[in-house]
Amino acid sequence: MPEIRRDPIIGRWIIISTERGKRPSDFGHDKDNQGSIPCPFCPGNEEKTPPEIMAYRPRGQKSNESGWWLRVIPNKFPVLQIEGQLNRSAEGLYDRMDGLGAHEVIVETPDHTKSLAQLDDDKIQDVFWAYRDRIVDLQKDPRLQYVLIFKNRGSVAGASLLHSHSQLIATPMVPIRVRQEIVGAQRYFDYKERCIYCDIIRQEQQQNVRVVDENQDFIAISPFASRFPFEISVLPKKHDSHFEDIQKSEVNNLGRLMKSVLNRLERVLDGPPYNFILHNSPLKQPPCEFYHWHIEIMPKLTKTAGFEWGSGFYINPTSPEYATKSLREIENLL
Repeated sequence: MPEIRRDPIIGRWIIISTERGKRPSDFGHDKDNQGSIPCPFCPGNEEKTPPEIMAYRPRGQKSNESGWWLRVIPNKFPVLQIEGQLNRSAEGLYDRMDGLGAHEVIVETPDHTKSLAQLDDDKIQDVFWAYRDRIVDLQKDPRLQYVLIFKNRGSVAGASLLHSHSQLIATPMVPIRVRQEIVGAQRYFDYKERCIYCDIIRQEQQQNVRVVDENQDFIAISPFASRFPFEISVLPKKHDSHFEDIQKSEVNNLGRLMKSVLNRLERVLDGPPYNFILHNSPLKQPPCEFYHWHIEIMPKLTKTAGFEWGSGFYINPTSPEYATKSLREIENLL
């Protein structure tokens, strides 16, 4: 059973997950060279994964068989485990609990060679609708407080398999990074009685120097204080604190914008490794005026070194204005 331990100085929770050390990819293999190893995410290899949690497939078709176009499965080497209770305890000033949570994999396509940006419009929209479906389901579990959805593309970004997929980890507490955003957003709202994210969207549209792309419902911007080269934030234009409240018409436009942005990154940066994360409100938090869900896309072009780790500063060698100009100039292929 994994264990969650709390740093008593800054309140950060750390997961001790020894099961992860048993992954074959952790023992010196080249993660981008699968060789002759059958891909467990490809159709026909469904028995190589745990039984599916959910799948989009033709009506009437049996579970755990080929024919699906999107499949959600438990992670074979989970960071946290869904069975059990928290069993909170203390060791002097140290706090710990059992590593309870959920860890799932969203297999985005049956095609082993396609990237997320290469999917048809309706299929990339299904990926984001699957995120919504899983959040709605996990919201029913009273033990869980937060769902973090993320994608690692490329071994440098942490992916252990080439087949396009994203992941979901549900935790029994709100991660400190998200809590910092919420606290900062609420402080701004208490002072100005406006959502900081909505104000950022308005100002970026007025200045129009860091807007990468937009459509009726969503906008993609290079953050003013970008931590990484070509970092992009994608936000709904209409204030919305909870991603799971998204409507079908909106998810269509989200899929189109994400496809546009990822295509631009792939063309400008020659298919870079990247991470993206969905920052959402906590599961138990009611809709609020001060927080605004968003997606952060972070190409892995530089390395985090001693100064960054020691200080919390990030050194970005590429201005967000230059990054935006480069991405805008690319004639996007949709």
